[in-house]
Amino acid sequence: MDRPIETSVRRRAQLRRWLPALAVIVLLASGLVWGADLLRPSIRRDRVRTTRVESGPLEASLTASGTVVPAIEHVISSPIDARVLAVLRRVGDQLKGGDPIVRLDTSDSELVAEKLRQNIALKNNEQARTRLTLQSQLIELDGQITSKDLELQALKAALASNQALAKEGLLSQEALRESELKAAQAAVDLGRLRQSRVNAEATNRAQLDGLTLEMQSLRAEDAQQRRLLELTTTKSDRDGVLTFVLDEEGALVRKGDVVARVADLTAFRVEATTSDVNASRILPGQPVSVRLDTLVTTGRVSVVEPQMQNGALRFEVALDEPDATWLRSNLRVDVQVITDRKPRVLRVARGPFAQGGGAQQVFVLRNDRAYRTPVRLGVSNFDWFEVVEGLAAGDEIIASDMRDYESAPELRVK
Repeated sequence: MDRPIETSVRRRAQLRRWLPALAVIVLLASGLVWGADLLRPSIRRDRVRTTRVESGPLEASLTASGTVVPAIEHVISSPIDARVLAVLRRVGDQLKGGDPIVRLDTSDSELVAEKLRQNIALKNNEQARTRLTLQSQLIELDGQITSKDLELQALKAALASNQALAKEGLLSQEALRESELKAAQAAVDLGRLRQSRVNAEATNRAQLDGLTLEMQSLRAEDAQQRRLLELTTTKSDRDGVLTFVLDEEGALVRKGDVVARVADLTAFRVEATTSDVNASRILPGQPVSVRLDTLVTTGRVSVVEPQMQNGALRFEVALDEPDATWLRSNLRVDVQVITDRKPRVLRVARGPFAQGGGAQQVFVLRNDRAYRTPVRLGVSNFDWFEVVEGLAAGDEIIASDMRDYESAPELRVK
């Protein structure tokens, strides 16, 4: 008879039968785990830039684009309608005060100046003739007055004699009356002559004063014309660099047209523009940081234009170091207007991982994994974003542009 199989033997037999199936199950499970891990998106650590969240001060700012321009630029315009005869200097030339730049055609202005000189000469002659006429009139009137005065004295003497004779009855009353009338008539004539002299003197004085005023006006016009003729050879009124010149010889220029610009390139300022949405946040006196790559200088908003142009606000920046060696005319720079200062916040270095403040998605590195994490960023400047929530000090994040992985919740880091 067969003996009963021991329990341990049966268990070993069952184990031998189930062992291959268990091995297959384990291998399949391991394959699924490792396969899923292998299929998970991955990145190379040396292909991305990372940064850590830290605590520190932060200056909130808004950005603008700026252009470096000379702090002082002198505009030289044409004083007359003329043609360009010769260009004496070229853009970039160093100038001293008084150096000629452009010579303009002065033929028409010289003709005007010559006519003015002739008018002045004619007016001088008229003034001299008027003065001689006055002197002649006065001399004639003085002679008439002297003659009439002598006549009056004679008539008065005759009247006195006739009055004495009439008292003694030796002269008729009619003869006495005639003698009195002659003396009175002579007195009236003498008074009329004296008044005529006063009137003639006043009239001629007024004529001479009028001629003097006309002479003064002509001399002022002549002086102005001479000054314009001097300006037709345009000259620099200061030391500087020629930044623009009308270099087309023979070109017609109108009075007031700009023919040259002379700039003092030892000092600069910045003209900046920003979106009109920032209009209420930019005020005169605000601190400003001006940057070109790693070169930085500071300043303050000096002028804010009251009107918008094409949706942009324009303002000027006075620099604390207007003579910084790296500043160049027409150089494009980044302008950062400081709107607020926070002494201590969580901050992270600015990078392409975020396009601005508000809600963002960033990848936080932990061991060999990068986990997609929602965060909220606050104010920012050229260098930093403020971290409002979602990150802690010491967290390491990927600062590179990760838009290609925006749907991946997790990445392998190799």
